[in-house]
This record gives sequence, C-alpha cells and structure tokens, in this order.
Amino acid sequence: MWNEFKQFALRGNVVDLAIGIIIGAAFGRIVDSLVGDVFMPIIGAITGGLDFSNYFTALSGNVTAGSLEEAKKQGAVLGWGNFITVAINFIIIAWILFLLVKGMNRLRRAEDAKTGTADKPAEIPADVKLLTEIRDLLKTGRTT
Repeated sequence: MWNEFKQFALRGNVVDLAIGIIIGAAFGRIVDSLVGDVFMPIIGAITGGLDFSNYFTALSGNVTAGSLEEAKKQGAVLGWGNFITVAINFIIIAWILFLLVKGMNRLRRAEDAKTGTADKPAEIPADVKLLTEIRDLLKTGRTT
C-alpha cells in the first residue's frame, strides 16, 4: 500500500496540482494586498475617504458599532462592503489569468507557426485506416 501511495503522490499531475495550489494561494495574497493596500486607498482618496470594508447593514437592533468587526460581535450584520472588496479581488484575479492564458495561447500559436505543426493535420492511426478500408470494401461489395 505504501508503494502504491508513493506512486500516486509522486505522479507528475499530483505534484503539478500541489505546486499550482501553493502558487495560487500566494498569488491570492498578493492580489489581496494589491486591492487592500493599493487600489482601495486610491478609490477612497478619489471618493473622499470611501472605505468599502466597513460598510455593513445591521440585521439586529442590538448592533450600534461603527466598524464591521465590532458590529459582528454585537449581532447579525450584512457585510456588503467586504463583499465589494472580495468581488474586486475576483475581477482582478480573473483579468490577470485571462491575460496570462491569452499570452500563453499567443506563444503557442507562434511556436506552432515556427515549427509548422499548426498546418499539419493529425496523422490517422493505423487501426483507423484499416477499419476505413474494410468499410469501403464492404460498401463496394468487393472481398479481396
């Protein structure tokens, strides 16, 4: 069982997935910092001190706090400002990933054009060729 687990855990796809998750988590923290420490202060300066992170709607009459953290301690709150911040994070991550995939596709097309693999049709396997010949012979009625 141990050898089977080692084979599974050290398979290329599993290691690639683990690396992707680790890099994704680090990338997420970078984007959180970019949004929280760069974009939101700029948006706040443009809008006269607007800070989305502390915008909330109290769902309980007991909530009297001015900050989201304190309000959560007092009762139920709808933290819609925090949602806006997370949505901006998502849009930034999606845009960066879109640009990354677009760039990779451009590089792949350039490499295919350089090597000439983009123009060549895929080679038909021998068994498919043989089955095609058999089908054609059966259609014509020849049995040679």
